Amino acid sequence: MIIDALLDKQQKRLIQARARKRFIQRVIAYGVMIVGAVTMIAPFLWMVTASLTKAGDIVLGGRDWWQGWIPTSFIWKNYVEAFRVVPFLRFYLNSIFVVLLTTVGQVATSAFSAYAFARLRFPGRDQIFFAYIATMMIPGAVTMIPVFILLKYLGWIDSYKAMILPGIFTAYGTFMLRQFFMTLPSDLEDAAKIDGCSYFGIFWRVLLPLCKPALATLTTFTFMGTWMNFMWPLVVINSQEKFTLPVGLAYFQSLHNTDWTLLMAGSVMMIFPILMVFMFNQRYFVEGIKLSGIKG
Repeated sequence: MIIDALLDKQQKRLIQARARKRFIQRVIAYGVMIVGAVTMIAPFLWMVTASLTKAGDIVLGGRDWWQGWIPTSFIWKNYVEAFRVVPFLRFYLNSIFVVLLTTVGQVATSAFSAYAFARLRFPGRDQIFFAYIATMMIPGAVTMIPVFILLKYLGWIDSYKAMILPGIFTAYGTFMLRQFFMTLPSDLEDAAKIDGCSYFGIFWRVLLPLCKPALATLTTFTFMGTWMNFMWPLVVINSQEKFTLPVGLAYFQSLHNTDWTLLMAGSVMMIFPILMVFMFNQRYFVEGIKLSGIKG
């Protein structure tokens, strides 16, 4: 009886020790996540409050830095003023036009090429694929000048084609969709062939509808990357009427002064479409990331 009682006490101590350990681990995990969340959300909150503040009330540093987080009055006309000072609506429409065509083109070319590399058999398929994937190792800064020279010979500088066409081909999208295509069972293909489906029919009617998570993930990445792209439009576009939003926002900055209220108002309006796209694709996006981690 004494031995049993000692064993029971020892088991209780072990259970309590494990419970305390799990509690401490949970507290540390939640603490790290809270700190990370605050770190990521704080700049966005400051941007929103700064866009609703008078120009003279923004505090960028010093002892009273915290006052910039609490505006004394909400100046909603800053958003209207952003459209008046610069052709903001034109920049917005240019970004929407370029992003939509680039995103649709990149997803389409990636899906077609991924299907060919994953499901079709032809001589040199794997060698071509690995050579294509090897281009991901080349930094964009290295290829910028050769692509610019090529576009100059074609006469496409200062045109929408210069911003759209180089971005509709991507090795990353092809690789990601190929990995997803390879996880789909071949029995679906065989059944479609028995029913008389062509290769395009198999791709369009059978396999592509099953790739919604991967397509949503690629669409989100492409939209965000193209929407926030600053360097390439700055290099290939000279006319103000063709500027996109990232380049157009630079108009609120000058050599000696920066209109922070209008700059922040423009930045808030610029981020809004990205939030909408992510919220719309969130379910498929998270599923695509999860499947890529398990199967890729």
